[in-house]
Amino acid sequence: MLCCSNPVRVGFRSLLAATAHARINTTTCLAHNAPLGSNLRRNHRTFTRTLGTIMAGITSQLPEKMQAIGINQTGDFEVIEKLELPVPKNAPGNVLVKVHYGGVNFIDTYYRKGLYPISSFPQPLGTEAAGEIVGLPTDEKVLNDEEYKLRGFSLGGKVAVYGLGAFSEYVSVPWQKAYALPEGLSTRTAAAGLTQGGTVLTFVTEAYNVQKGDVVLVHTIAGGLGLIFAQLLKARGATVIGTTSTPEKAAIAREYGADHVILYKQEDTVQRVLELTNGEGVHAIFDGVGKDTFESDFKMIRRKGTIVSVGNASGAVPPFPPLKLVEKNVRLLRPTLANYIYTPEEGRRYSTELFRLIANGDLKIRIHGEYPFTAEGVQQAQKDLTGGKTVGKLIIKIAPPETE
Repeated sequence: MLCCSNPVRVGFRSLLAATAHARINTTTCLAHNAPLGSNLRRNHRTFTRTLGTIMAGITSQLPEKMQAIGINQTGDFEVIEKLELPVPKNAPGNVLVKVHYGGVNFIDTYYRKGLYPISSFPQPLGTEAAGEIVGLPTDEKVLNDEEYKLRGFSLGGKVAVYGLGAFSEYVSVPWQKAYALPEGLSTRTAAAGLTQGGTVLTFVTEAYNVQKGDVVLVHTIAGGLGLIFAQLLKARGATVIGTTSTPEKAAIAREYGADHVILYKQEDTVQRVLELTNGEGVHAIFDGVGKDTFESDFKMIRRKGTIVSVGNASGAVPPFPPLKLVEKNVRLLRPTLANYIYTPEEGRRYSTELFRLIANGDLKIRIHGEYPFTAEGVQQAQKDLTGGKTVGKLIIKIAPPETE
């Protein structure tokens, strides 16, 4: 044993968690006259080697099959169907999660249409989820990794994860893509805020580092992403201009921090932005629309401004000559969240900050709707998302606990 803990007195669940995350504390061992030096290292190696056997026992208690919602081919909404698949075998460096909720994102539609490649079928949809850990890594190298230790994973612990196939009862992801939730943050809120919150937080920090006094334009500001932009931009001292389609959506955007909201179906967006900025234009534009707004962005951006392409809701931007950037010395970026959280340290740092903001109430995640874990439910969620009918985030209710 490590030090002098008595496993007989420890519940089976707690013992497994302690086993997976055993830390050899030299001070504690000295206090209990535990062996040091080579004996301590040998005990540690023996202890971690037992983890594979123990975790295999846990995995054997899981069902063999699970339900998922996904596709067997690419195409329109009707290709989304119910799937019955084997429960994933947890790889040595992975975390296995029993999913409570999955978040709906535009990228789901890209996979469904075939715009993003899929290696094989059937393929569950969904790229973000939150739930509870039912399987931990068994690789000794992972268990001894300092960054892994900082994650604080434990069996039964709540986590949010990135990974294709999230609309499943169970999902296995590399430990680097899993983030433990702080006390008080529900898996429902985490599933709604992980991707969009992480995107906005990284974009306003690295794509364009927003400063106090900046004037920033956000297209479709009443969506799940836009409402987060409004809050984080306002918190940094920016003047926030947004576009949306209806007065009702505009009112909600103002509640979340937008200073000016332009009804693009009723007003000339370019003219209104130039009026609000005394003809200078905005410092930065965050554009999730794409093709329909790309040309006008160059009319609204100021000299040395930054245009950040966040998505392509209206379609991909067509090819254009690089000289288009010369007139105003404009910076144009098409970043991805994945590249901003590429290293484990980056992912942990940003997720920790995001969860802190949400848990403290400094960032509110508005949930537009909760859809059933059925083919029809996911189809409807994608239809509502792409049809511009939503105000806030969409989530799929997969298998949450009765209380959380």
